[in-house]
Amino acid sequence: MTTAISQRLADELAVREAQINAAVSLLDEGATVPFIARYRKEVTGGLDDSQMRQLEERLHYLRDMEERRQTILKSIDEQGKLTPELEQSILSAETKNRLEDLYLPYKPKRRTKAQIAREAGLEPLADALLADPGLEPEATAQAYLNEDAGIGDTKAALDGARQILMERFAEDADLLARVRDFLADNVQLASRLVEGKEQEAAKFRDYFEHTEALAGVPSHRALAMFRGRNEGFLHLSLVMHAEEKPTDAHPCEAMIAEHWQIADRGRAADRWLQDTVRWAWRVKLLTHLQTDLLGQLRERAEAEAIDVFANNLKDLLLAAPAGAKATIGLDPGLRTGVKVAVVDANGKLLDHTAIFPTPPQNRTREAAATLVQMIRKHGVELIAIGNGTASRETDKFVGDMLRDNPDLKASKVMVNESGASIYSASEFAAREFPDLDVTIRGAVSIARRLQDPLAELVKIDPKSIGVGQYQHDVSQVQLARQLDAVVEDCVNAVGVDVNTASVPLLSRVSGLNQTLAGNIVALRDETGSFANRRALLKVARFGDKTFELAAGFLRINGGDNPLDASAVHPESYAVVEDIARRQQREVASLVGDSRFLRALKPQDYTSDTVGLPTVTDIIAELDKPGRDPRPEFRMATFQEGVEKISDLRPDMVLEGTVTNVTNFGAFVDIGVHQDGLVHISALADRFVKDPRDVVKAGDIVKVKVMEVDEARKRIGLSMRLGDKAADQASSTRGETRRGGRDRRGGAGKKAGQDKPAANTALAAAFANARQGR
Repeated sequence: MTTAISQRLADELAVREAQINAAVSLLDEGATVPFIARYRKEVTGGLDDSQMRQLEERLHYLRDMEERRQTILKSIDEQGKLTPELEQSILSAETKNRLEDLYLPYKPKRRTKAQIAREAGLEPLADALLADPGLEPEATAQAYLNEDAGIGDTKAALDGARQILMERFAEDADLLARVRDFLADNVQLASRLVEGKEQEAAKFRDYFEHTEALAGVPSHRALAMFRGRNEGFLHLSLVMHAEEKPTDAHPCEAMIAEHWQIADRGRAADRWLQDTVRWAWRVKLLTHLQTDLLGQLRERAEAEAIDVFANNLKDLLLAAPAGAKATIGLDPGLRTGVKVAVVDANGKLLDHTAIFPTPPQNRTREAAATLVQMIRKHGVELIAIGNGTASRETDKFVGDMLRDNPDLKASKVMVNESGASIYSASEFAAREFPDLDVTIRGAVSIARRLQDPLAELVKIDPKSIGVGQYQHDVSQVQLARQLDAVVEDCVNAVGVDVNTASVPLLSRVSGLNQTLAGNIVALRDETGSFANRRALLKVARFGDKTFELAAGFLRINGGDNPLDASAVHPESYAVVEDIARRQQREVASLVGDSRFLRALKPQDYTSDTVGLPTVTDIIAELDKPGRDPRPEFRMATFQEGVEKISDLRPDMVLEGTVTNVTNFGAFVDIGVHQDGLVHISALADRFVKDPRDVVKAGDIVKVKVMEVDEARKRIGLSMRLGDKAADQASSTRGETRRGGRDRRGGAGKKAGQDKPAANTALAAAFANARQGR
């Protein structure tokens, strides 16, 4: 790694360069982010997992840029055009845009009109007119006529000279940077309907005539417009103002003229040079910079959308587990019935069937008898009901059944079943349950998801879990990389019981992969449970390096060594043994003795190889060994009698579960088969910049119904329980009469400041949701 990269990373992360160098060395040696963040704090100076992820991502970008820098230097050098000044400019370039701007004049390209003009000997003419605008263009061009080169008259000569200057203007790196920065700060993004596409493009109607500042376009709107353009419904362009016409003079023309010291002072060549500037802007620079800036907007919007997806995924993966309890999973259905699967406390399938308590069969008594018999037989404590089709009907049926059998100690919980169908049709599910119908596999997944969301969701491609927007519009490589990192961080933050974990869960542990995870399970099935962590070294291809990276995240409960059930790494067992010896106690007696452990002074147990952060972490872990960082389990209680959109009434206060958080608000499941939207302006009685400051996926929240549009399946909700639906409806009518959204595409006033603005924004948010989901 070059010094420039390490220094830049240090500046960006606001840490010392030595910390960066240490962390990068560990990454290059094959260490994982979770391992470095938890077990190498002394080496990195305490870089946490978020800093390490940022470092890893930026390191990849900067190394790519460094490779490109060297390629550019080599290319220009081979052309014999690399001057010391140019080399210094390239070496000091801090962005890929700047690098490419500097390379542009030297980049091999197809034979251009400017190149043809140079070959015809017209460059001296271009230089002469630029240097001395007092020259008369027609007269000066007479000396450059060349029939053999196709320059038969002065017009051809001047056209060739113009092409040379246009290319020179468009390839000046400093000018490009200045104009690009000006546009980025001042230009407007204009979206217009492609003529004749009104009907086909109906879902993009908010963008038929829409203009807003490029610098302020939020990611969801940007991605909606890009999707509209890609589908052939919208035309996007950059303008200085909404009413701009193609013939209007552009301020960037003046910037080009100023840069090249071109001005109309009545001299013979002034008009010709100004026309050259205008052509350079419109033919060369405008298209190039518009492509650049729209590309940057897309990159920024994609990055934000991926961040939203990643944050929601993290919240979902770290949702509270109901715990190791015998559970029935119900996959609701109407015509095909409700699929039932019973799993034990460890998720092992015990029984399955199908019942038909819902229309059209309505075999309620028979279904209830079957369910009661299964609950009693298997000691079921939880009933997980998938939230898909017929979920509320099934929820009501189960509620009635439990009411009629008060001796049963089971509780019912509605479970988000997103991705369950993906799992049930997967290769892993087919291997696990080769003889089961896919619908029963789905019921198993629903039951297990209630017991432990993390352990079950890792079996599904993160992109299939459904907590993002515009996920098919963003870079799939970048999306997969970031989501995989989230899954890895979550799994390792919680830890994995090596004697019960599935192959998909084990494969996400630091240092492991699908093959090693499979080898662990194969040996476990062959010889029984692992008695201690060292026994993992008997697993095929599980070497010392793998053990170092993985052992601290693998738990063995009830094994030979009590420390194997904790996050204390085996390499640090000697520290615990030293504490026990010096305190004349057994290691096992230290675990959980909070009063004793809190009285210890970590600095008393440091050494040349074990620093204070590690000893501090060890003592904290002994205090609460294997502590699960996830919150305590809670469940939303859906209101009886509210089962479909038509049951909703304005001003109803309901409890629900947050299913998805976007940049413009949060979607909440209130038990009517259609998530409602709490716009960002209705999340709290204060201005909210980021919805995640208030809610996250999985939260149980109280909401008030503000708007119900049954025909379009829209439910507007508010977490400001003092809001009145009638006031909002009145303000909406007022906004409609005044014209609603302004030409710049924003709500009439700042979101969160008053109800008219919030309501107008709510309508736009629903439109964004339709396009992105």
